Amino acid sequence: MDSKGKLTFLPEGKRQQIFEARDLIIEKVPEVEKIFLFGSYAKGKWVEDRYFENGILYEYLSDYDFLVVTNRPLGLVNEYFYQDKIVNSWKHKIPINPHVQDFGSVNEGLELGQYFFVEILNDGILLFDSTLHQFSKPKLLTEEQIRALALEKYKKWYKGGLRILKYAKVGMSVSISEKEELKDIAFLLHQAAERFFSCVLLVFGNYKPKTHNLSKLREYVKVYSKELYLLFSPLPENPKEYYLFNLLKSSYIDARYKEEFQVSESELNFLIDKIERMGKIVKEVCETKIS
Repeated sequence: MDSKGKLTFLPEGKRQQIFEARDLIIEKVPEVEKIFLFGSYAKGKWVEDRYFENGILYEYLSDYDFLVVTNRPLGLVNEYFYQDKIVNSWKHKIPINPHVQDFGSVNEGLELGQYFFVEILNDGILLFDSTLHQFSKPKLLTEEQIRALALEKYKKWYKGGLRILKYAKVGMSVSISEKEELKDIAFLLHQAAERFFSCVLLVFGNYKPKTHNLSKLREYVKVYSKELYLLFSPLPENPKEYYLFNLLKSSYIDARYKEEFQVSESELNFLIDKIERMGKIVKEVCETKIS
């Protein structure tokens, strides 16, 4: 299938990388049915920005966002297995962000009116189509219904994030006064961050992936909030931010199950400050969207 005519608004180098990504996806993922480019590059609104602020290097490069639909039922393990295969094989500086889904999952989302998928079908650029299968007819929601859904998700997930952040702060105070270990506080902070990220995804798309991986969630919210994405700057050039973001990310498993997991009071104070700021960004971003 020739998609070159659909990307003429992009510079030649970007077009070539997108076609290279399409071919890589076909190579790495079995039984690919359809590949869509969506997000900033599909809309011609990509950003490339790198700057220092308060001695910290920040880098924001719009991703090449792809929806990859397979005929083979995937399950959660295979979904992320194939995503990682694609990402780990990608050689260019511009990040690649593939959402790998099977046909059944996408059709279920369309039938439920998950506007994340509906918008991709309407506004994304189809780069590959086997033409063997067709999507279900999407359930189209009115603007009023979309707003009501977004408000419902916002109230649930934003309040959930605030509540767990409060638990973490109270628990930290108790743990310090009673000289207890602080691992559980790191886990609670992970849960607060996960709920804040999920809140944005549900408000903007009525959809969130089944993952607890904060790196993946951070990438998924990138298209909706540059400020939220840059809240942490986990670049190798920023060793403190890099280490503490990975500490937070790993605490979902390690803080609960690994005896050797360690976190200090100062590290937790840093993370609490970040997640408090995350809550403020999420509030502003979501309330602006809903209004």
